Amino acid sequence: MRTFDDMLSKQLQDDEFRKEYEAIQPEMDVIKAIVDARTSQNMTQKELAERTGINQADISKLENGTRNPSVNLLKRLADGLGMVLKIEFVPKQNI
Repeated sequence: MRTFDDMLSKQLQDDEFRKEYEAIQPEMDVIKAIVDARTSQNMTQKELAERTGINQADISKLENGTRNPSVNLLKRLADGLGMVLKIEFVPKQNI
């Protein structure tokens, strides 16, 4: 049985797939950060919505990638999670 990582590794050998995968990585990183921060506190989307005043349906859309958050929205989420938002630029890795 193949694992997801095995399948991804094989797919990433295809240049076109790899370029598309890398293009969506920033969005995927934001989604993962939101979900990880929320679940690490055993918090539901509803609880986060109550803390932030953001509609639970909008939090769901953020987490499933159908809505792109503004920086202000990310700051509200961070505040509701008892965290601060940190955005950074890092050098590209040489390929």
